[in-house]
Amino acid sequence: MMFFRCIASLSLLWKILLSTSIALTALFAVTGWIVQRQFVQSASQTLEEEVRGSFRSYESLWQARASKLAALSHLLSRMPDVRAAFGTGDTNTIRDTAGEIWQNIGEQDASFLVTDPAGVVLAALGAEAPAVASPQTETVRAASEKFPMQSSGFRLEDERLYQTVVTPVYVDSNRGEALINVLVASYPVDKRVARQLKAATGGSDFVFRANGRVVASSLDGPHPEDFAQFTTPLFDLRGRTIGELRVLRSFDSARARINDLQRKMIAVWLCAVLAGLALTYVLARRILEPVRALDAAAAEIARGNYDAALPDGGQPSDELGRLARTFNHMRHSIRAAREELIRQERLSTISRLSTSIVHDLRNPLAAIYGGAEMLVDAELQPQQVKRLAANIYRSSRRVQELLSDLSDITRGRSRAAEPCSLLEILQAACSVVASDADRHKVRIEVDVPAGLAFQMERSRMERVFENLFVNAIEAMPSGGRIAVRTEVQEGSVLLTVSDTGPGIDPALFPRLFEPFATSGKRKGMGLGLALARQTVRDHGGDLWAAAPDGGGARFFVRL
Repeated sequence: MMFFRCIASLSLLWKILLSTSIALTALFAVTGWIVQRQFVQSASQTLEEEVRGSFRSYESLWQARASKLAALSHLLSRMPDVRAAFGTGDTNTIRDTAGEIWQNIGEQDASFLVTDPAGVVLAALGAEAPAVASPQTETVRAASEKFPMQSSGFRLEDERLYQTVVTPVYVDSNRGEALINVLVASYPVDKRVARQLKAATGGSDFVFRANGRVVASSLDGPHPEDFAQFTTPLFDLRGRTIGELRVLRSFDSARARINDLQRKMIAVWLCAVLAGLALTYVLARRILEPVRALDAAAAEIARGNYDAALPDGGQPSDELGRLARTFNHMRHSIRAAREELIRQERLSTISRLSTSIVHDLRNPLAAIYGGAEMLVDAELQPQQVKRLAANIYRSSRRVQELLSDLSDITRGRSRAAEPCSLLEILQAACSVVASDADRHKVRIEVDVPAGLAFQMERSRMERVFENLFVNAIEAMPSGGRIAVRTEVQEGSVLLTVSDTGPGIDPALFPRLFEPFATSGKRKGMGLGLALARQTVRDHGGDLWAAAPDGGGARFFVRL
C-alpha cells in the first residue's frame, strides 16, 4: 500500500517515465526468457547431436581397432612359418617365431598372447605382455564357442578392461584341421585410450564402467553437473554385458554462451531503457506542456482571475487543442455566470434591504398615520392629544433611527454595541405598540429585573421585541395577554415571550423563521421573525419558538 501511495504522489511525467521503464523491463524480461529458453533447447539438441556423433566416431574408431587386431591375428594364423613353428609344440620356438613376426607387423599398444587350446600362455608379446601373461583359460573357453571363427569383445582382468580378439590356429592333420594354438590380441582400455577418443571426437568425454565402477575415463574429476549423455553396453566374448560406455558432453560451453547472451541482453536492455526513457521524456514534456498550462490557468481561475486564457495548442483535431478550446469556452461561461450571479446578488441584496426597510418602517409609520388621523378627525381631550403626540414623536424618532442605520450601512459603517438595559429595551418596544395593544385590548406584562444589561445595538434589539409584540397583538384581535419573563442561567439569560392567542399553525411551524413564511396575514410579508432571529444571532444569542400545551405561542430569546 505504501508503494502505491508513493506512486500516486508522483508527478504525471514521472508516472509516464516509470511506466515506460517497467514496460520495457517486462518486455525485455519476457523476450530474454523466450530467447534463453530457445537457446537452451537448441544447445541441448546440439549437444545431443554432438554426443551421438561422438558415439558414431567411437564406433568407427573402435571397429577399426578391432578390425586391425582381427586382421593381424588372422594374418599370423595363416602364415606358413607361424603354423610350422606352432606345430612343433616347442615353447621357445613358438615364442621366437611369433616375436620376430610381431615385431615387424605388430601394434605397439597392443598385447599378443599365444596359448594352447586350454588357454595356457605359451608366448606373451607387446607392451602389455607382462601384465597379461596369466592363463587365459576363461578367455579361450568363451571364444571356443565360435571356433573356427574369430571372436571379439571386452574382457575384464585384474580390474582392467581390454578389447580382445581371439583367433584359433588350425593345421592339417590326418583327421582334418586340428586346433593347435589360440592367438589372443588385446588393446588395453585405460585413461590414455579414453583421452585419445576424446581428442578424436571433438571434446566428448568417455567413461568406461565395469562391475559398478569406473575403469577408464577421460575426466580428471567427477562428472559435470549438467551434461548430455549417451550410454551403450559393453559385451564380452560370449555377448554378455560386462559394463557400459558413457559418452558425455558438458553444458559448460553452452552455459558460457548463455551467460554471454545474458550479458549482451542486459546491455541491450540498459541501452533500450535509457533510449526509451530519453525519448519518452522528450515526448512527454511536449505532450504535458499544454497540461501544465491548463493546470496553471485552472489555478488562476481558482484564485478568481477569469482572464487567464489558455492557448489553443495542437492540431485542429488534436485532443489537447479541443481541450484548450473547451477550457476557454468554460472560462468565458464561468465569468459570464459569475458576473450574472454578482448582478443577481446585488439585486437580491437591494430587494432584501428594501424589504427590511419597508418592514421596519411599517410599524412606526402606521403609528404616526393613526395618531395623526385621530388628531384630525376626533375631538380629544388635552391629555389624549398629548399622549398621541408623544406616540407620533417616538415613531418619528424610530423612523429617523432607521434612516440613520441605512445611511451607516451604505457608507460601510456599523453601529457599535453599547451597554443597554434589557428592561429599557422592552419598555421602548411596548411604547411603540401601545396604541395597537389598547385598540385590541391586549395587556402586556413585563417581569424583568432592572439590573440586567448587555452589549447590544439598541435600535435593532428594540425591533426584535417590537416584532414579537406586534405578531402577538395581531394574533389576538379580541384581546388577550402578553407575558415577558426572564430566567437567569449559567452564563446567559433566557427571556420568554408568551401570549394567550390561538397558537402557531402546525403546518407553518417547521419554516416559521424562514423569510416570507406567513399563514395568510393581512399585514406584513413574513420577514419579521427571520430578521429577528438573525439579529439575536448577530448578538451571540438565539431565538426559537414552542407551542405550549395550554394554547397560545411561546418564543424564547437567549442572550
